[in-house]
Amino acid sequence: MTIEEFIRKLEEEFEDIERGVLQPSTDFRTIEDWGSMHALIIIALIDTEYDVTLTGADMRSVTTIQELFDLVKSK
Repeated sequence: MTIEEFIRKLEEEFEDIERGVLQPSTDFRTIEDWGSMHALIIIALIDTEYDVTLTGADMRSVTTIQELFDLVKSK
């Protein structure tokens, strides 16, 4: 898995995010209309696609897409 593939999966999951907008340095919490439902969707996506279980604490410990990617790879 590469960061580009990871970002593509995130963009596919959220219809309201334009393709190519997300970057590794993007603070995903600043995405328009970001909320706890988005966090749950990301947790479910990562569990399904990468067989990695993230907790709410894990999500709170990261802010950028790169940090989230690194966390998933480390588990």
